Amino acid sequence: MKNTIYDRLDRLEEVIKRKDFREKKGLGNEVGYFIFDYPEKYELIVRERIEYLKNKNFLLTEGFELIVFDLYDMLIEILEREQVIDACYMFEKKKGFEQIVKAVGSLLKLTEKDCALIEHIKKNTPENSVVFITGVGKCYPIIRSHSLLNNLHLSIDHVPVVLFFPGKYDGNSLLLFSEIDDGNYYRAFKLIE
Repeated sequence: MKNTIYDRLDRLEEVIKRKDFREKKGLGNEVGYFIFDYPEKYELIVRERIEYLKNKNFLLTEGFELIVFDLYDMLIEILEREQVIDACYMFEKKKGFEQIVKAVGSLLKLTEKDCALIEHIKKNTPENSVVFITGVGKCYPIIRSHSLLNNLHLSIDHVPVVLFFPGKYDGNSLLLFSEIDDGNYYRAFKLIE
């Protein structure tokens, strides 16, 4: 079997269409969390395919909704809603990149129950759906994959969640862009080999 990025994306579509995928239960009876990892050089191809899938009417043809959350778009929306985006630019200019990462991370409350990103995903995820999470690379290091997944896992347990990860996932650790340690996460299954 071929294993090009196009083949893997074709298999991804086949997998999400399967009813057993959408009802899959893990050992602890939880709905599955999956990671679709890919070499970062294919980012634009992956984005294009996700956009194509997002525009398909799976509700009509397969009986489920495909919901796509881009972390970067959500991050910008939160900063604009809180009216702090201009202040962020100034803060970064004065204090540096590391400080703005800490400040925005604190604003997002990624490690707390009332995290705005998690709440948004929770409120906008219908019962009969599959969730795609994109934009991981665009948000690093403000949003770390393992932190997001750990908190999301506590809130979303009724639908499968697929995180698109530009890098490598070995079932235990996440290596962003195939070189940056993005933390350990062992609750997800690798979606397509």
